[in-house]
Amino acid sequence: MLEGHFGSAGASIDYGNADGLFPVDELDATVLQHRDAQLALDDIDAADVIVIAPTSLATSYFLTQHALTAILVDSLPSTVQAQLGEEVEASLDTYDLIQIGKWNTDSPNHSIAEFTDA
Repeated sequence: MLEGHFGSAGASIDYGNADGLFPVDELDATVLQHRDAQLALDDIDAADVIVIAPTSLATSYFLTQHALTAILVDSLPSTVQAQLGEEVEASLDTYDLIQIGKWNTDSPNHSIAEFTDA
């Protein structure tokens, strides 16, 4: 999961400490997913992003299978903001987005014919 802001994010929160964000479908906040999330994350500096980091093989699998999601920090309910604020060193107000899930990357299409001469 070293794509996008995972290698350079301003902060990260372990999956187990971010339970207030899940399930994201029930979250009362501005939640962007798939392409909308990728566009929002493309337009923001990595220092302004908090990523949800895996803590085990199971959580790593869950997060890589989760749709790329960007959540606006200032739209989160105050109880969730308080919970997450305890998990980051800087003030939660210094961050704009929370990233959940794996960043989509372009990979070249390969044909079987490329490998027949090997």
